[in-house]
Amino acid sequence: MAERGAHLTTAAAQVEDRPSIFEVLAQDSLMSALRPALQHAVKVVLAESNPSCCGPLWRWFDEIYTVLHLLLQHHFLSRTSASFSENFYGLKRVVPSDLQRSAHLGLHRRQHLRSLLLLIVVPYLRAKVEKVLARQREEDDFSIQLPHTRLQRLYRAFLAAFPYMSVAWEGWTFCQQLLYVFGRTWYHSPLLWLAGVRLVHLTAHDIRSMDLKPSTTSLATSQRFGEQLRQLLSITVGGIAVSLSTSLSLGVFFLQFLEWWYSSENQSTIKSMTSLPTPPPPLYLNQPNLAPHICPLCHKVRANDTALATSGYVFCYRCIYIYIKAHQRCPLTGYPTELQHLIKIYSPEG
Repeated sequence: MAERGAHLTTAAAQVEDRPSIFEVLAQDSLMSALRPALQHAVKVVLAESNPSCCGPLWRWFDEIYTVLHLLLQHHFLSRTSASFSENFYGLKRVVPSDLQRSAHLGLHRRQHLRSLLLLIVVPYLRAKVEKVLARQREEDDFSIQLPHTRLQRLYRAFLAAFPYMSVAWEGWTFCQQLLYVFGRTWYHSPLLWLAGVRLVHLTAHDIRSMDLKPSTTSLATSQRFGEQLRQLLSITVGGIAVSLSTSLSLGVFFLQFLEWWYSSENQSTIKSMTSLPTPPPPLYLNQPNLAPHICPLCHKVRANDTALATSGYVFCYRCIYIYIKAHQRCPLTGYPTELQHLIKIYSPEG
């Protein structure tokens, strides 16, 4: 039954080279996992270890991340007609009116700007509103009253309506994904619909075109220094972008793993898995009912008191030495014992 369900989801995706629902959801989750992973690294690894130098990185994390995210997405949209995560999964964006456009040419200017707006600005604004909403809840919990101006009332009304707007957005996204599974739409996300683009697989021609790089001979034979410099900068930026994308792909996994491993919810599970259970009392116990200061072996007053580190019982040194050398176990508990486990007890009177 599961194989039939998987076949249904992929059969519709094969029409006109449409990606499967698993591919589009995987590329969506890649970028959504990147931000919290980097946020955790900046806060825990940098800001808390060196607050004087790295504290501003945490305070301005949203803005710094947005700028870096903008540069990364702009590069991939210009060179591969796809975002970073879409290119990672072998996808590209196409305009319905120009389906045959090569990926290395990039998107049309209008679709490029729309894609940047929806990929960068919308997540940034949403993150900011969620932070403000969390601070507002904290103020309400501590009964902190803000001035009741008209602008303030509109501000609080927007914050009160934002959770319902978020639920409506998530519902819209779920409906789009459901329609995408059954082949009723080309857009698995409202963001793609708003950007006016579709997702398709990269073709062999697209991959060959993106892999083409100017050779050193062509650089040497260029007639203008400006052209040489432009090509050299293009190659350098392309190499940095590829290195950045590779390191991000590996870093996302390890940072998310560390965040899960050190999370407070996971610590109780790890503790229960690694803690040793309390051992049961010894079953081999043949201690006679003797008075204190009597050796359990010779039944006389102990001479040269000696304790066993494995069980804690005290004997005469001569008695226990001979017994351990012959049997290699505690005479009362049966625990395995060696001669190095003998501990002499020196009384203050001695």
